[in-house]
Order: sequence, then structure tokens, then C-alpha cells
Amino acid sequence: MFEEASEVFDNMFKSSFPLTFIVFIPAVLILVSPLPAEAAHEFTVYRMQQYDLQGQPYGTRNAILNTEARTVEAEVLSRRCVIMRLADFSYDKYQKALRQSAGAVVIILPKNMSAVPQDIVQQFMELEPEMLATETIVPVYFAMEDDELISIYTQTLTSSSSQGSLSAAEVLLHTATANGFQMVTSGAQSKAISDWAITSLEGRLAGVGGEDLPTIVVVAHYDSFGVAPWLSYGADSNGSGVSMLLELARLFSKLYTYKRTHAAYNLLFFLSGGGKFNYQGTKRWLEDNLDHTDSSLLQDNVAFVLCLDSLGNGDSLHLHVSKPPKEGTPQYFLLKELETVVTSQYPEVKFSMVHKKINLADDMLAWEHERFGIRRLPAFTLSHLPSHRLPQRSSIMDVRPHVDVKKLSRNTKMVAEALARVIYNLTEKGAPGDLQIFTEQMQVQEEQLSAVVDWLTAQPRAAQLVDKDSSVVSTLEYHLGRYLKDVKRHYVKADKRDPEFVFYDQLKQTMNAYRVKPAIFDLLLAVCIAAYLGMMYLAIQGQDHCDPKTMATYEHPKNFGVLYSVVRKITQPKTKTH
Repeated sequence: MFEEASEVFDNMFKSSFPLTFIVFIPAVLILVSPLPAEAAHEFTVYRMQQYDLQGQPYGTRNAILNTEARTVEAEVLSRRCVIMRLADFSYDKYQKALRQSAGAVVIILPKNMSAVPQDIVQQFMELEPEMLATETIVPVYFAMEDDELISIYTQTLTSSSSQGSLSAAEVLLHTATANGFQMVTSGAQSKAISDWAITSLEGRLAGVGGEDLPTIVVVAHYDSFGVAPWLSYGADSNGSGVSMLLELARLFSKLYTYKRTHAAYNLLFFLSGGGKFNYQGTKRWLEDNLDHTDSSLLQDNVAFVLCLDSLGNGDSLHLHVSKPPKEGTPQYFLLKELETVVTSQYPEVKFSMVHKKINLADDMLAWEHERFGIRRLPAFTLSHLPSHRLPQRSSIMDVRPHVDVKKLSRNTKMVAEALARVIYNLTEKGAPGDLQIFTEQMQVQEEQLSAVVDWLTAQPRAAQLVDKDSSVVSTLEYHLGRYLKDVKRHYVKADKRDPEFVFYDQLKQTMNAYRVKPAIFDLLLAVCIAAYLGMMYLAIQGQDHCDPKTMATYEHPKNFGVLYSVVRKITQPKTKTH
């Protein structure tokens, strides 16, 4: 075997030793070197909102990501994927990444959102509207933390933060030897979704005693909103309002079952879609009922419209109105009955009326009742929030623990009692303020409210995710059908020529983090190989230690030197001694 190897080397060196060596060594390095990258981790990411509303773009306009990871502590963020944890997130850091034209931003969220400290939750809720206020070409993603993702963040943070305190040579060496992560998304570029339908639902309980009966409309929008659609669960806003509406439908359907308690009011219940996008479902529903039909409960005799929004917490109730109700009107009676019920039965609750005029110059309406006010229908919104500007109405932080079922049950009973006092005209009949109608078999079912909120918050309900075939729509339709008559759907699609809203896809993707060496590592490796080959060449030039007889045998004696002598000795077969 050694003799054959000696012969191979002999022939190789005789032909052209330097050329053979230069070809042979890089080939060996390529064969024995590790793969350039290996998959480190695969995880799901949720992209920030991307939509157009009344021709104005909002959110991120890009979805493709293929760049190296850095943390915000790094000096240079250009064309890098900036990773941030929620605890370290701030608007200044976010703007730093955008100003330096980062390749992307990935914000790591904790698994248990309810365990996040309240100050961090409040800070992020206040930042969400600012993040969405203007469009950006930088892809912004959110990911739920796990052990692998935290390890990637920690390694990237160590690499990024150490660069600022080292010398130039140390930075170069550290950069060349450190491991990096290449962040790559699997999806394509986002594009507009065509013919998306927003679905709304209505059902009714017909009154008894005549044809021109007054109608009370109870409304709640069911969709949720937040900086990332796939993380928008909308527990308080407006899961609480939907659960209250369904419970009110159940309670009054029982009352309307019996002839003795069948009131002379029509009750119309409406679950609207697209509420977080300027109440598109309500707008189309009003157009269909007021402009495109001759027979509608909304055209005849509307007593008032009561919109329910964010009623799952707090010890206060606010009746938001665009125009204070006049004395003697049905809406005035409801206001007074609410005050009576709160004062007599729930003194711990603070009740007030909040007056705010409709500002048609604003891009977004403040409350849902303003849609009805524009069409001159008497309406108001009941909420435990004193202002429409509070950030928890549109936040991914609005999760299940933000709804206190006991307070939601209490608020539901207050609304039910006040509505019943209006419908049955109990005050004029001399009924005391502490009279309770919904007790015993007719009491509010706290378990039912809790079950509905649990179900609603078990899935995101962003308008871009709830199509007409969604289980959310079909389940809500089923529940309305249990208690109400004439349950039907209403659809709204954006106009193709001048769309009021446009949604985009690629809101949920898979991201891969590949462990890679930085590009400078390849450059340094090439320099090392060149230096090694140069040293070998210089060593070959030496011929002082070579056997003259051996050198005379070959055509290019100066091409061997010490290296050939060493190789010759290694491959020389050993003589056996007997």
C-alpha cells in the first residue's frame, strides 16, 4: 500500500508539484468543511397590520425577509433583522430601526400575555396606534417566545452589544469567529385580497299590539383589532359586548314567549362586522335598510339604538352620545332608567353621560352610534371606558384576563333591567327603582357569559381573518337563531373602482433562523488559505536539505525542497529486517 502511495506522489510531484498542491489542498478543505448553514429554529411569526382605509395606507407594506439578525444595541442596523423583546421595546428603538432602513423588525412576545407587568402592557398599548399611524416598507413581525428563540436572541444580543466596546481588530476577529443567524420567511410578497366580504348578522323579536310599534335596536361589533391581526383577540373590546348582546337576546326572548310579558316594542339585534374599520358593516346595513328597501324596522319608528362596547370591566358606566337626548323621548327614558337602576341597585357603580359631537373630518368615527347619528337615528354607546381614545380598544393586549365575568354579569343585568323598565313603562306605573325583574329562572347566567367570552377569545377575530365561511360567523348565527326570529346575514364588499377598505394577505408565516458564519468569515478564510499556500511555496523553494541525487532525478529540482523530502520519507516503504 505504501509503495503504491509513494508512486502516486512521485508521479504527482514530477508533473508539476505547485499546481497539483494548489488544486489538491482547496479540494480537501471544501470536502472536509462543514455545511455553510444549518437550520437552527423554525417558528411562526405574525405580521403587522397592512390595510388601506379610505385610500390611506396603514401598517407595513412588505412581507419578505431574508437577512442577518441583530439586536437594536448594534451600531449598524441597515439591512438587518432587528430582534427585540417586549420588555425592552420602546418607540425610540423602533424608530431607530426604521431610520436605519432595517431589513425587518421581529418583536418577541411572552407566552403568557396576562403575566406581563401592567406598566409594560400599558406602554405597548399606547405605542400600537403610533406604529400603525403611518405606513413603512420594513416588514414588522411578532413571535411568541420559546427556549430556542430566546437562545437566538441572547446570542445575537451578546454579539451586537460587544461590538461597541471592542477595538477595531477585536471587532473584526469577533465578527469573523462568532456565529450569526440568517432570518428567512417562507411566504411570498403580500398582495391585496380581492372580493373580501365582511359579514354582519341580524335577528329580531316582534312586538305585539299594533303595526307601527317602536323599535329598539341593540348593536355590538364582533371583530377585534390590534397591531397584528393574528394576535387580536379583543376580549373586552368587543367580546364583552357580543356576549352581553347574546344574553340580552336570550332574556328578552323568554319574556316575549309569554303573552303576559310580550311587550309592544320590536327588538332588533345586530352583530356588525368591520367595526374596527370605521364600522363598515353597520354603514352598509343602514344603506340597505334605509336606501334600498321600502319595508324596514329602521324606517318606521326607531325609539333608540343602544350600542354595546367594552363592558367587561370597571366600576363605571358611560353613556356616550352625539346629542343629549331631549326630555320626553325614549332615549331620555333609557338614560333615566339607567340612572335609576344604578342608584337603587348598584350604588358602587358610577354612571355618567358623555357628550361628544360627530366630527366628520376625522378618518375614523369615535363610536359605533355615530354611524346611526349620521343617518339621524337616535343612538348612543354604553361602555365602561370614558373615552374612545383609550388604547385598550385596539390592542393585542386585550386578552381574556381583561374581562371580569362578575362585572360583565353585573353590567348585563343593569342594562337588562333598564331596558325592561323602558319597554314595560315601569316608572310611570309606579314601580320602585329597586324592583328586579331578572331573578331566579330569569336571572343573568354568568356561566353563559363566561363561556361565550372564552369561545370568542380562543381565536383571533380580526376582520381580515373572518370571512363568510368562518366558524365565528356560523356560531354567532347559530346562537342568534336559538333566541331570535328572521336571522339573516348581510355582506359588504369594497367597491372595485374606489374601495373604502383593502385588506392584504401574508399575515401569518413561518420563519426559519439559520445558523451561519458572517460574510467576513469567508474573506478571512480565503486570506488564511492564500497565506498558507504562500508559505508552502516559499518552503518549496528551499533546496539545501534535499538529497542531490534525488533532485537530479526530477525535471524541476527547485520545485520540491524540504516539503518533498518530508513527503518522500513518509511514503518510503520500510525495509523489513529478518
